[in-house]
Amino acid sequence: MPTTASTPVVPSAPSAPAPPSIHVRALLTWLAIFPLVAVGLALVGPVSATWHPVLRAFVLTIVIVPTAVYLVMPRLLQAYAALQRRRARR
Repeated sequence: MPTTASTPVVPSAPSAPAPPSIHVRALLTWLAIFPLVAVGLALVGPVSATWHPVLRAFVLTIVIVPTAVYLVMPRLLQAYAALQRRRARR
């Protein structure tokens, strides 16, 4: 008589929260980028007034994009996740 191997039952880990919707990610990205661009323009503007607009945009984005991606967005996503957890407890 053939025997069948049984698969051990492993308790499932708690499911990870769903990622934010594309609309929430767009809003969080805007919340990260807008203040950085506003501050960046205010700081770089006087120094770069005579620069070509493309060079000005290049220099500004060299600073803003990494700042947004590595510093601001992770904190915004953490804050959003905390807000979602707090709402789920209610």
